[in-house]
Amino acid sequence: MLRVLVNGADGRMGSQVVKAVFEDPELEVAGGISITHVGEDVGDIAGVGHLGLTIRDDLGAALDDIKPDVVVDFTTPKVIFNNAKTCIEHGVNMVVGTTGLTAEQRHELHALALEKKTSIFIAPNFSIGAVLMMKLSTEVAPYLPDVEIIELHHNNKLDAPSGTAIMTADKIDAARKEAGVQPAPDKTHESLDGARGASVDGIPIHSVRLPGYIAHQQVLFGGYGELLTIRHDSMDRKSFMPGVVLAVKKVSSRPGLTFGLENYL
Repeated sequence: MLRVLVNGADGRMGSQVVKAVFEDPELEVAGGISITHVGEDVGDIAGVGHLGLTIRDDLGAALDDIKPDVVVDFTTPKVIFNNAKTCIEHGVNMVVGTTGLTAEQRHELHALALEKKTSIFIAPNFSIGAVLMMKLSTEVAPYLPDVEIIELHHNNKLDAPSGTAIMTADKIDAARKEAGVQPAPDKTHESLDGARGASVDGIPIHSVRLPGYIAHQQVLFGGYGELLTIRHDSMDRKSFMPGVVLAVKKVSSRPGLTFGLENYL
C-alpha cells in the first residue's frame, strides 16, 4: 500500500488525483496540500466523502509529519521547482504533472535526486492517447518532415505552448535529424509578429486558450498533394488518471529523474 500526498489537492487535476488514489486498492490518500481550502477535509473537497485528512499549506511540514511514500504535484509553474527540491530533500519520491520546468531545472533535479537516492517522474501529459500521438508523430516525421502543431486548452492554463506540444516538437525534430531530412523553407512574410506562432526546434506551435476546451492537440504534416493529421482530444480530466496511477506505482523503479510517460509503458 503506497501512501500518496497530493499537492494542489483542491484543484481541477488534484481533486481527480485524490479520487483516483482513493479508488485504487493499492494506494492510500495520505493528505493534501494547497494554499486554499486550508483546514477543510481532502475527501470532502474531492467528492469522495470525509477522510479525516485536512488540507495543509506547508509542504515541508507535511512531509515531516505525514511521511508519504509519493507526492503527486499538480500546482503551478512558479512553485513547482521549489516543490520538487523540497520533496527530494525530504527523500520522498515525486510524480509531477505541473508543466513549466526548464531542461536546466530538470537536469538539476536529476542530479539532486540521484544524490538523495530519490526518484522523481515528470510528464507533460499523463494521457495514454497523448503519448501514442507523440509516438506516431515521430514515425511520420522522416517521411513528411513539414509539420506544424496546434494545441488547444482551457483558458485557465498558465503556460503556452503546452508541455505536450513542446515535447512533441522535440521528438519530431530528433526523428527528422536521425533520418537526415529537412522541411521545406517557410517563405511566408509575417505582417504581424507572432502570426506563425511560436517556434520550437523550427516547428511552429499555435496555442489556443478558450473556455470549453480541456486538452487537445493536432499535429499537421504536409506533403506534395497530401496532408496527414494526427489528433488527440481529452474531453475529461479522468483521461489522465490511469497514467498518474501508473506513475505513482512505477516512480520508485528508476533512480533520479524520468521524463515522459512512455518510459513506463
